[in-house]
Amino acid sequence: MDQRVSAITLGVGDLERAKDFYARLGWAPGQEVEGEIAFFQAGGLVVALWDRGKLAADSGVEDGGGWGGITLAHNVRSPDEVDALIEAARATGARVTAEPSKTDWGGYHGAFVDPEGHAWEIAHN
Repeated sequence: MDQRVSAITLGVGDLERAKDFYARLGWAPGQEVEGEIAFFQAGGLVVALWDRGKLAADSGVEDGGGWGGITLAHNVRSPDEVDALIEAARATGARVTAEPSKTDWGGYHGAFVDPEGHAWEIAHN
């Protein structure tokens, strides 16, 4: 079996707001079932946006509504790209939780939470 992640589905409360947020960050929309689910191609990975309650039911879990204990990471080519992406996220409605800065391990990163509460790290390692 190949060990790889091929899709990540983010549970959202407001599909249109979530689609708009990622599109304004420059993500290219893919297929969509209008009003139900939207897909974005992210390299070799698909990121889907789907109703949070439906995702919880489909996964057989209770939706406690809090942070789900996961952070998504996007590695970029330079510290300047970290700065630019954090600013783009801020401008499109994200809450920046860590301003871009040097890390203890010699990299550079920043972090934000999207309008639906998903945590992202933007890093240059």
